[in-house]
Amino acid sequence: MMLFTTAYFPSISYMARFLKEDAPVVEVWETYRKQTYRNRCRVMTANGLENLTVPVVKPNGNHTMTRDILVSDHAPWQHIHSRCLESAYKNSPYFDHYYPLLRPIFEGRFERLIDLNDTALQAVLKMLKTKKEIVHTTDYVREAENDLREAFSPKKALDASLFPTYYQVFSEKFPFAPDLSVLDLIFNEGPEAVEYLKRLV
Repeated sequence: MMLFTTAYFPSISYMARFLKEDAPVVEVWETYRKQTYRNRCRVMTANGLENLTVPVVKPNGNHTMTRDILVSDHAPWQHIHSRCLESAYKNSPYFDHYYPLLRPIFEGRFERLIDLNDTALQAVLKMLKTKKEIVHTTDYVREAENDLREAFSPKKALDASLFPTYYQVFSEKFPFAPDLSVLDLIFNEGPEAVEYLKRLV
């Protein structure tokens, strides 16, 4: 068993490890942590790097478990995220091919964050033509030998040399940005995205 956190359109490094594991398990009984990839992803836009953040509600305050985190409907985040992705990637080689798989995420209603994230992850797996069961923990795991819950964080220093460059839409304007949301890789590389992920691990 390899332990992962839940993630909203996971980073490239997250997806590379997730695909490698025979039995990835998503931790949902942990106390929720803010300012992580649990409710945000990073994409490249015409204005540079941007975080797309899902607004959430913690019913039990700072003691709320991830499985109980609710998606807030007070802000039009789905409209904002879909418009941002369309603006950022409409000129990418594979946007028109893959974007229809994302429409249910931006048009549906999600009560819990983990339901949203599972749906987003399923869409990504479909884009990558990869079958992988999404399994949640059934209780909090205090210690695990194969623990990646702290491995993927926007606050962690990144070794850019670990990520081979690939075409990005705004490459003439900005230097290559490694380890963005896997959507960046998929929209730009299409079917080659799977091979790229395999080379990372």
